[in-house]
Amino acid sequence: MASPNDLQFQEFEEAAELLSADPGASTLSMPSTNAPATAGGEEVKLDLSEDEEGQEESSELLGGQKPSGGFWTFEFYQSFFNVDTVQVLDRVKGSVMPSPGRNFIKHYLRSNPDLYGPFWICVTLVFSVAISGNLSNFLTEMGNPAYHYRPQFHRVTVAAVVIFLYAWLVPIGLWGFLTWRQSAERQIGGYSFLETVCVYGYSLFIYIPTSVLWIIPFEWLRWTLIVIAMVISGSVLVLTFWPVVRDDTKVMAVATLVTILVLHMLLAIGCKMYFFQTSVHEPTPVPTVPSIHRTLSTKAH
Repeated sequence: MASPNDLQFQEFEEAAELLSADPGASTLSMPSTNAPATAGGEEVKLDLSEDEEGQEESSELLGGQKPSGGFWTFEFYQSFFNVDTVQVLDRVKGSVMPSPGRNFIKHYLRSNPDLYGPFWICVTLVFSVAISGNLSNFLTEMGNPAYHYRPQFHRVTVAAVVIFLYAWLVPIGLWGFLTWRQSAERQIGGYSFLETVCVYGYSLFIYIPTSVLWIIPFEWLRWTLIVIAMVISGSVLVLTFWPVVRDDTKVMAVATLVTILVLHMLLAIGCKMYFFQTSVHEPTPVPTVPSIHRTLSTKAH
């Protein structure tokens, strides 16, 4: 019976004899999946390319990195809507309860900005403003005998144009301005365009319940609700963008924040004045009996 020492290097001795007979011959090594990690003191490198690729993909997802596909592909836009209900509700809660120690982007977006929440917030705000404005005008004019209700569908179009232009053009302008003002060293700490759009979209959520409450026909209540909504949503924007502009010159930092707040105020006040305007009607004079007789006599002649 052959001992283990006789069979241990038999395969290598045969290969050595073949190489001595034909030095130019090539050999082929077949890796074994069951081979130990070390053999004879030498390390054996295993092929883990598939596992490494999977780890890289998972690390990219955890890091919130978006795929670099073309903008014409469906996967490119699908990544912007990769959020669940819990995340959206958490971001909505953060937009209505701002805290001085919390930056909206760092505490709620976590390098994973989305367009799902801002899109549906803008759509909901469009319909809430238009419908609430129609109901408000109907309730205000309900006691006027000369008033005939007409559904004003064009207000939906006006609301959509105004709100979506604000939610997209203002972030584009702000992001471009901040990128221009930032130096090469500070560019690393700036916000991306998608993060800027996401902050503006979620900051508009407070106007949805506010527009519904605007149906109540009391001007003092409407203006009070406007002030409360502007303070809440404006605080979200100021607390988010102040860390980016505070390293700039004092005049430029203050001017940037004032511009952000003024544009935000113009949106709220403009929606209130256009969709919830209070009509003032002069009392219609009631015809008296002598005037009726004069009118009939005039027609008779």
